[in-house]
Amino acid sequence: MADQVEPNPEKDPSEWTTGDEPMTGPQKSYLQTLAQEAGEEVPDDLTKAEASARIDELQRVTGRGA
Repeated sequence: MADQVEPNPEKDPSEWTTGDEPMTGPQKSYLQTLAQEAGEEVPDDLTKAEASARIDELQRVTGRGA
């Protein structure tokens, strides 16, 4: 029997050492796409951690999440 590979555990965005930095360009772009699909608005001044949490939320709303 082959060993099963465990996926890397996801670190909570609130624990990221860079979580308080401004969101990245790709995060902003993806958030804008998700927000448009969800009919919502997203502030432009989110941190990386806030953007990640909002992406997760909007993925659930739009059905794009895994």
